[in-house]
Amino acid sequence: MKERNKEIQEKYNFLLTQLKKARKESYLKQAVIAKMIGRYSSYISKIESGDRRIDVIELNELAEVYNKKLSYFLLK
Repeated sequence: MKERNKEIQEKYNFLLTQLKKARKESYLKQAVIAKMIGRYSSYISKIESGDRRIDVIELNELAEVYNKKLSYFLLK
């Protein structure tokens, strides 16, 4: 079970890294992205820091804003 949890955490860390990278590639600040999707400024910050989990619907919403495919965010 420990190994499975480690694998899941590794994949989630990759997701967080890709989210940060995609935002930086968009040249937009966290507050601007949050406003674009109708969220508070801290929303993106909390997701990127791992303080808030992101679900697949939210991920898809951000992928559209960043003009990325969902596969960009997933560790294979």
